[in-house]
Amino acid sequence: MPVDINRDEVRRLVDDGAQLVEVLPPEEYAHEHLPGAISLPLGEMRRSLVERRLVRERPVIVYCQNSE
Repeated sequence: MPVDINRDEVRRLVDDGAQLVEVLPPEEYAHEHLPGAISLPLGEMRRSLVERRLVRERPVIVYCQNSE
């Protein structure tokens, strides 16, 4: 179930081993992304790609651009 969390919580979770995933398009990821983030563009996401890039046993934090 998706949950909104703040930056401090993201840092704590990543420090504890969570995987930070950005679903931004490649151009946006190349321009600016969070340090240590894994790029999995939403428009290109396929199960096989996710299975190769992520560790099932570790929590995942998904980040996308905020439209506000």
